[in-house]
Amino acid sequence: MTNAFNTTNSQALFNAAKELMPGGVSSPVRAFKSVNGDPIVFDRVKGAYAWDVDGNRFIDYVGSWGPAICGHSHPEVIAALQEALEKGTSFGAPCELENKLSQMVIDAVPSVEMVRFVNSGTEACMAVLRLMRAFTGRDKLIKFEGCYHGHADMFLVKAGSGVATLGLPDSPGVPRSTTSNTLTAPYNDLEAVKELFAENPDAIAGVILEPIVGNAGFIPPEPGFLEGLRELTKENGALLVFDEVMTGFRISYGGAQERFGVTPDLTTMGKVIGGGLPVGAYGGRKDIMSMVAPAGPVYQAGTLSGNPLAMTAGIKTLEILKQEGSYERLEMMTKKLINGICESAQEAGLPITGSSISGMFGFYLCQGPVRNFEEAKQSNAEYFSKLHRAMLEKGVYLAPSPFEAGFTSLAHSEDDIDATIKAFKECFNEIN
Repeated sequence: MTNAFNTTNSQALFNAAKELMPGGVSSPVRAFKSVNGDPIVFDRVKGAYAWDVDGNRFIDYVGSWGPAICGHSHPEVIAALQEALEKGTSFGAPCELENKLSQMVIDAVPSVEMVRFVNSGTEACMAVLRLMRAFTGRDKLIKFEGCYHGHADMFLVKAGSGVATLGLPDSPGVPRSTTSNTLTAPYNDLEAVKELFAENPDAIAGVILEPIVGNAGFIPPEPGFLEGLRELTKENGALLVFDEVMTGFRISYGGAQERFGVTPDLTTMGKVIGGGLPVGAYGGRKDIMSMVAPAGPVYQAGTLSGNPLAMTAGIKTLEILKQEGSYERLEMMTKKLINGICESAQEAGLPITGSSISGMFGFYLCQGPVRNFEEAKQSNAEYFSKLHRAMLEKGVYLAPSPFEAGFTSLAHSEDDIDATIKAFKECFNEIN
């Protein structure tokens, strides 16, 4: 990183972008609204690092919001993509690569017997909701406050992620008729879910959740919560859906469901399975998935679904992850990082609570525990804003929101982790 933290080029490009795109960005959280600043405009990424258009280098803990689990621009992934490019960028027809990645996903994820590829996590969640309703013949859905399942109308009820970042409880343009069948409960609250089932007998198609909430910061499930949901859905003839767009192949090779030993009926995936290219997927029990067109009556389609480039990057990424010691390394590095962050804050006399699982972590600037979105909102947003800017100046790129999880990769070294902890220590002392 340069001695003087200069963002002149980033500022100029962002000012120009604001005349071209709403808010100057293609996705809201990139706009740095919740950290009271302007975004850093990236130029390139490699390994654990990102460089902006002003030449500043950052240790990156966003990782393209999760996909870069092997590190940015991994040489094996790039080589595989270069070879695939020679064959064409899009077929709009079946290709063998879809078979290969499908089999890898089915072999890895406990709930998945059949899979359908799409182009984003939002698309996967839209499709899986339609499938849930068709299979059960019911309309209502239970989701959890602070869980984000993409920007489709029916999910923009007490959503996390960018909605929380911008302070929007819902979104204008979403009809009440669309969300009237979306029921919400606090995360980690089984009693609230029991009440919803009791109040809506034989009307709830299913329950969807992030098995670890990554769109309201980082909130793990309390012991018995996932197991309880599994039992409640079975008892009430409803389906259980894990949104593993973030946690899939990151928390373990088989996702959060393998890690916690709870198997849902359906699963949505994305991010890691595309190796950095746009991708999404949903899968589950064969009897449910067989309802998807053209095998069944539930229609869903996409010209770029199963794109050969995304399939290639996903296959190579999963091959790298399957190598011995990958997840042990992620667990060790991430735990060292979050422990260092929390210890540094405590030494500076600041309230903090944080945790990690495998290559995913998060912290809140408040006294813990944080078990749901309401408790997450107690985190000191003003302090986080100052911290975010101070860490940028020290060459560390964190998600520009207190309501986003952080991600490590196999490319992060012990030196990177040590340098990051040192930067946190300095920033906590300086700001405090």
